[in-house]
Amino acid sequence: MSRFTSDTDALLAPDEPAPAFVERASSDSPFVIVCDHAGRRIPRALGTLGLGEADLERHIAWDIGAAGVAARLAEALGATLIQQRYSRLVIDCNRAPGHPTSIATVSESTPIPGNAGLDMAERRLRELAIFRPYHTMIAETLDARGDLPTCLISMHSFTPVFHGVRRVWEAGVLFDRSPAFGRALAECLRREGLVVGENEPYRMTQTSDYTVPVHAERRGLDYAEIEIRQDLIAQAAGQKAWADRLARLLPEVLRTLSGAAPAG
Repeated sequence: MSRFTSDTDALLAPDEPAPAFVERASSDSPFVIVCDHAGRRIPRALGTLGLGEADLERHIAWDIGAAGVAARLAEALGATLIQQRYSRLVIDCNRAPGHPTSIATVSESTPIPGNAGLDMAERRLRELAIFRPYHTMIAETLDARGDLPTCLISMHSFTPVFHGVRRVWEAGVLFDRSPAFGRALAECLRREGLVVGENEPYRMTQTSDYTVPVHAERRGLDYAEIEIRQDLIAQAAGQKAWADRLARLLPEVLRTLSGAAPAG
């Protein structure tokens, strides 16, 4: 039996998948890879949130390609992988509950009818069913590592065009109070000839993000939140190429910063 449990308060039916899953939980690789927006499932009890299938395939519902990169990268590194199965439109697992975008009523320019007018009990139901189990899984996995060196990699993707503005970056590396690992990774990616933003196209803060500030910065861990442009990883070939690249560069960055080869 898994040590990860949750009170779903009946939002998820017994035959629906758990909110998150972990692979290689006991790995001694220094890398732990998480994917906040890996899936686009919606609990059956919520229908489609009033959206059509075309909208549920868009970036507003999930980070396109991020799950594939994360899975291939974790396999290449022999690293622990934790992924979240349900759509960010149900509840965003990279926002603190209560944040204005935690349960979006409009995403980009698309209204989300099933999120309009929710009361506190309905919001709490989603938090207990989806958000808390995922973050409990991350926290318990990190706790179980004890004194093992740990670097948290949070995998995301971004749209090539946002509100009509084309984004020039091929990738971005996000960081806040502990920038060393992220900046070194960004420089390595630039040496590969890539256009890489630091805190672009999004800026990490203690209030705009949740996973890295809570699980990495509060623990004093090395980390990077990696954003890859979706047109580069929408297909399996691109996902493999980026996973191979990161599997080569992440240990190099860790080795450079620590002065010693990482385990695993």
